[in-house]
Amino acid sequence: MLMSSGDKTAQLHYGPSSFRVLKPGHHVICAVSGAVIPLEELAYWSAEYQEAYASPEIATKRLLGQD
Repeated sequence: MLMSSGDKTAQLHYGPSSFRVLKPGHHVICAVSGAVIPLEELAYWSAEYQEAYASPEIATKRLLGQD
């Protein structure tokens, strides 16, 4: 089966207010829950830890060390 870039996990560099695509793909994986996050829905990440998060609650818990 052939896979398009839409089926692949993207590799990103997370900045303080935006991210840069290093390797094309359609989604990233939440660092805490393992949930698939489509790039068009990605809103929460840590530039310091270079991680994506599926929700503001997950991001807050992770950044407070409560995960």
